[in-house]
Amino acid sequence: MATVVDAPARSLRPLVGVLSAMAVSITGTRVSAIALPWFVLATTGSATMTGLVAFAEMAPYVLVKALTGPLVDRLGPRVVSWTTDLVSAVAAGLVPLLHALGMLPFGVLLAMVAVIGAMRGPGDLAKSVMVPEAADRARVPMERATGLSGVTERLASTVGPAVGGGLVALMGPLAGLALNAATFALGSLVIAFALPRGMGRAADPAPAAEQAAEADSGADSGAEPVGYWRMFREGFTFLRSDPLLLTVTVLVGITNLLDAGFMTVLLPVWARESGNGPAAIGLTGTAGGITAVVGSLIAAAIAHRLPRRTVFFAGFLLVGAPRFLVLACGAPLWVVLTVFAVGGFGGGFLNPILGAVLFERVPRHLLGRVHALGDSLAWAGIPLGGLLAGAAVGLVGLIPTLVAGGALYFASTNLAGLRPEWREMDRRRGRTGTADEAKPESGTEPEPGLAPASVPARP
Repeated sequence: MATVVDAPARSLRPLVGVLSAMAVSITGTRVSAIALPWFVLATTGSATMTGLVAFAEMAPYVLVKALTGPLVDRLGPRVVSWTTDLVSAVAAGLVPLLHALGMLPFGVLLAMVAVIGAMRGPGDLAKSVMVPEAADRARVPMERATGLSGVTERLASTVGPAVGGGLVALMGPLAGLALNAATFALGSLVIAFALPRGMGRAADPAPAAEQAAEADSGADSGAEPVGYWRMFREGFTFLRSDPLLLTVTVLVGITNLLDAGFMTVLLPVWARESGNGPAAIGLTGTAGGITAVVGSLIAAAIAHRLPRRTVFFAGFLLVGAPRFLVLACGAPLWVVLTVFAVGGFGGGFLNPILGAVLFERVPRHLLGRVHALGDSLAWAGIPLGGLLAGAAVGLVGLIPTLVAGGALYFASTNLAGLRPEWREMDRRRGRTGTADEAKPESGTEPEPGLAPASVPARP
């Protein structure tokens, strides 16, 4: 595996810096996830237009993220992270400013949201790619580092909805959008100034033994610049080398599509029609987030001793269909919060497990492009989630849409769990991807490479 040569002494600063930047970014995103749909609903009254705004953000997110993997590997994730966050801060700040000046027609709003989505994609990718290097510098086991990353995500996902729901209820959605802009700016400063200078440079060349293997396989040895499309092709070839990769991508793609429709349209429409208001959206996120933190902490501590496949599908069983069905039943708020809390606990185990599997299987010099492509494929349905949910609510109403979404969630996760590819999840526990593993031996099946269903593979 490629080693970090410019920081031989143990240092926690890179890991703390990366996790802090992730926390700030995710908190702002969760605030925006409440403020933006509520702003559109309040100004247009249309669930369909709310779904269109979600599409305008997530379609560029997925597309740009898929195409920027080689650039992250070439330029280095640190530079990509702070520059994209800075552009996002400007675009996000223009939304409340232009609205206050009466210069924000719906088309301009869509354009601003699209810019934010296009910048968020590579920004989120760059932060995630820096996790294994930060773990190396801190001399922290990879499974623990991804567990801490999961805890950070869950904490931010707890604080964000609570702050967003309260802020929107007290001061209106524009205050939430302004706070989102501020968090982008703060995240950019953390990455630019808090991380060490040598952190997140362009991918390190592999050691001599790995360079020989890379030369045989045609992989990037780091000896001379490699073209963009060749780098892109290497990442794609690695991703499609194993049936487990395809199974993970399809499963997470389906659940992400359903989750996107639920969070961006169905939950806000339920909050409005039930009379609970935006504060209820924040409460559901907080209830699920608190227990998800507990689940992530447990995963960070003992996930290396748990059967990954069993825990993975048990988590999906808790976090998936029950959320749809409890809203469809018209249950009182305390019951809704209980269901979200139980689901959050199960969901807290998912990303730490999948993040560890990713970093075990993917060679470090391919991590940016493999992570980008895999994440983008897994997130491909997210832009359509809000559109489909908005259209469904307009055609058949909220309750039938919730029931259908819950049924689809249950069927997709349980049927996927019957496939034999999932046994690969535990096969290479504790090993880190190297360049040799990118090239299958002659006459054998290719080594499996897992698509990145890690933070933020499940949004």
